[in-house]
Amino acid sequence: MSSTEQHGESSSDRLPFNSVFSTVLNGWAFDRQATDGVCGPADSGAVRLIWLKNIGRDGAIAEPDTEVDDWRSDAPERLHLRAGDILLSSVISGRPKAALVQEADLPAVAVRSLFVLRPAKPLSAEHARLILAFLRSDTVGALAAGSSFQQHLRLSQLKALELPNEDQALSAALADLAAAGQRLGGMAAEAGALAESVFDRSTSLGDARRLIIATGQLTRLRSIAAAQLDDPDFIVRTRYPYPIALRWRNVEAQKSAEGRDDAQANEYAAVLKAAETLLGYSALLTIALAHEAGISCKAIRGFKRKIATGLGGPGFGDWQRILQQIAAAEGMSGLSPEHPLHELAVLLADDDAEVACQSLGTKRNSKAHGREDLPAVTASKLNEAHDSLRFLLNRARFLADLQLLDVTNVVWDRHEQSDTVTFRRLMGDHPVVPTENLCHAGPGRIATNLYLADRDQGLHPLSPFLTCENCEGCATLSLFHADKEQGELLQTSLDHGHFYPYRADERALRAVGLR
Repeated sequence: MSSTEQHGESSSDRLPFNSVFSTVLNGWAFDRQATDGVCGPADSGAVRLIWLKNIGRDGAIAEPDTEVDDWRSDAPERLHLRAGDILLSSVISGRPKAALVQEADLPAVAVRSLFVLRPAKPLSAEHARLILAFLRSDTVGALAAGSSFQQHLRLSQLKALELPNEDQALSAALADLAAAGQRLGGMAAEAGALAESVFDRSTSLGDARRLIIATGQLTRLRSIAAAQLDDPDFIVRTRYPYPIALRWRNVEAQKSAEGRDDAQANEYAAVLKAAETLLGYSALLTIALAHEAGISCKAIRGFKRKIATGLGGPGFGDWQRILQQIAAAEGMSGLSPEHPLHELAVLLADDDAEVACQSLGTKRNSKAHGREDLPAVTASKLNEAHDSLRFLLNRARFLADLQLLDVTNVVWDRHEQSDTVTFRRLMGDHPVVPTENLCHAGPGRIATNLYLADRDQGLHPLSPFLTCENCEGCATLSLFHADKEQGELLQTSLDHGHFYPYRADERALRAVGLR
């Protein structure tokens, strides 16, 4: 078994170096004392020399500088760079440097401490991004040998490498990360430039202060907003799916009521409701996605039997079992690596998660069956429940990337062969959100239902397992699931718990085995 297979990677995840790059060139080792070929950038045949120092840690090649850069007219034609070539440092201090050559960088030639890797065929932008990230990694850097100050990577070591195969989901994640870094870097540069300019004008200190306050307002607001994203409570309240975010807001609201006689009991109840909503929402997503993929497990079949033939509906234990069993369900291995079911399958997949879930379940059942005096809830019991909920919420952070969309209108464009979809993004703790539009040209038609948008913007139908409508009791836009009480079919809200007889067409339930 290969080392990649031992670490959970199949051989299809890796490609031999020589199947990706047909040619590897050493940087031009020209005679620095020779002046015959020295020229200016405007001279005929002028080629810019790219040194290791011209490549940033982020993979950017510095823009040409007519006053600083070296230009020569005697560089051999075979060493001239082409768009799509990859430059890699052969002398390494820390992590290797690697960059993709663009048309804007030409004409140019790499010199001395650089390898030029020429692809056998043009690389897609996504594949090139993955290869660059790999070449800059410690895995490649560890191959270099030499002194602690200067280590050299040999050509034979380079050619023995196995490179990552194309992976669109990973590449998209790297692109998003790079874009976020550039955006934050731009904000930092803007703030620095503003601070440095305060005395560029002949103004009094009072005028300078007013100028900084006025022009720096947006920068300060950006900083405040960015700092909030380091707060886990803020992330749950603003970025998690609506039912979970709302339940968490209720926990925070009860916590802020400290001092009242019933504050501790109310917060304890809110924590348990939030935990059940987190597991219920995650389990219902799992059921809907598994149904779409033709996958099932014992717990899912048990859930369906409860709705179809039972006297009572699903509870905390049912949600827990569904999330625990889906990882081993037949057919999971056939799903694409980026399918959201894989992330749901690891939510409760280790001992710590099971302990936290079991602790919350025991507390919830004791409360539901009247086995404790709520006003006497101890601080230690409340803190234990709170810690368990926070632990599970942190493990469920992937839900912030799986967008919950309530599709309200669909218009088919027969010329473009695509749907224009109008929807509400039900993320964060408030149900009143602006409508948005997207163009969907997927394999299936879209209906006015509830959908889950994955990281690749694929839309997965959630109805009838989860539906969205205004609650008859409070008129608030709410998420509902099918439920049972004493044999009567109900619909119960995940976000506030209101329930009433099932109003939707029961034929949809029959179609998925719920009737």
